[in-house]
Amino acid sequence: MAAQPADSPDQPVRLEPKASALLARPDPGVAGVVFNIQRFSLQDGPGIRTTVFLKGCPLDCLWCHNPEGISARREVSVIPERCIACNICREVCPMAATLPGGVGSFPALVDCMLCGACADHCSSGAREVVGREMSVAALLREILRDRIFYDDSGGGVTFSGGEPLRQPQFLRAALAGCRALGIHTAVDTSGFVCPEDLLAAAEWTDLFLYDLKGMDDARHRAHTGVSNELILANLRKLSRRRAAIWVRLPIIPGFTDDQENLEAAAVFLAGLPHLLQVNLLPFHRLAMHKARRWNRAIAALDIPSPSADQMEAAAIPFRRRGLTTRIGDA
Repeated sequence: MAAQPADSPDQPVRLEPKASALLARPDPGVAGVVFNIQRFSLQDGPGIRTTVFLKGCPLDCLWCHNPEGISARREVSVIPERCIACNICREVCPMAATLPGGVGSFPALVDCMLCGACADHCSSGAREVVGREMSVAALLREILRDRIFYDDSGGGVTFSGGEPLRQPQFLRAALAGCRALGIHTAVDTSGFVCPEDLLAAAEWTDLFLYDLKGMDDARHRAHTGVSNELILANLRKLSRRRAAIWVRLPIIPGFTDDQENLEAAAVFLAGLPHLLQVNLLPFHRLAMHKARRWNRAIAALDIPSPSADQMEAAAIPFRRRGLTTRIGDA
């Protein structure tokens, strides 16, 4: 990552005095790679929220809805069906002489300079650079644009991804900046992160949205590419610290909806000393169009969304054990 953020750190940002002092302390070279800032979100915590998506994720879930967030690097995204074969991408590419293939479309190279020229000149929107480097001050400027909505709805900012704790220094500085501004913060995490980074972030986080994919370790490895041992251990640590936690379980037919998995999850969560609620999230296909764009063979492409009756049945093991359980993110 470059030593200086792509946006100028010299641009003024109006902050309360204590926020200005806080932001002056971190290393000015700390920057983050953000691939989306979603405004007016109602699905990522209480109230109206701004969700900041950070690049980089250690998991490779078969049903991933944000494949553009897996790599920590900025990337070039190609949407072949939008290409009009104008050839302008080749004309402006500094590496055009090394590119294979014919007119109109070509693959993003491993050694791509990520200059963005092809995307900047693509009139049909077939190519775009995913990920931009931001300073903490620049991100706070973006966040502050929506403050009136947070104040009126009890909302705030949610850091998601990818896995936001893959960029721990940037995340902590952004969380601290929000705390100084009096903005509610949530961190959406897979839990597959360094325990020290997780607990350090907890000092500045108002709410954790903790994703729990499955309880059987072998199945978890098969479905996500990693063990769930660290995920469960980190959840226990957070709970013992009395952090505010919403545990979120995706209900994916054929993957996570079987009775054995649901019962095991309910038993585990009921044994935690501090947990605000459980959210059961029905699988949806809204982001499956991204699979082709990122050359991913996603098994969940053929999976239907669970019915309302199926979701209510999935909630029974949790409610039976006295856990506050909601369908969706409400």
